Amino acid sequence: MKKTPQMKKLDKMLSSSKFSADGFMGTDRRDLYEIIDADTAALARSGKSRKDIAARMAQLSEFAESGLGSWVKVEAYLRVRISDTRGQIPCPWAHGFQCSKAITTVERLDTDARIQWSYLNIHLIKDHGFFEGKGAKFRIEPDMLIRIIFP
Repeated sequence: MKKTPQMKKLDKMLSSSKFSADGFMGTDRRDLYEIIDADTAALARSGKSRKDIAARMAQLSEFAESGLGSWVKVEAYLRVRISDTRGQIPCPWAHGFQCSKAITTVERLDTDARIQWSYLNIHLIKDHGFFEGKGAKFRIEPDMLIRIIFP
């Protein structure tokens, strides 16, 4: 399929640039839509929708905000913390969405598994089905995310 000008612009925004020094594609050589399709298939196998996942991530980030940088125990098996990073970051899809650069860390107390995300990750998953490319700094593996944040 021939890339439209919009797709070419999005490819540029997802690559390492002044917009995001590390980029969103990492070392992944797959096309953006191949990445999204593979992650969508992982979600289908899990029985969780991207909206379910994004809602749970947002809920956990909200809990973390109440701790003002300290760990907050959410459930018997889970604790969260948020670290505030100054500034805002826009969505690479360039539709006007911007969010804080704050990073939420979630830890399973029963397995010591940890995962991190930004508010932009929540948006990218919910609205675009994009967990980032393999090797990207903020790539989230859907299976791992689901194992950590859901009981």
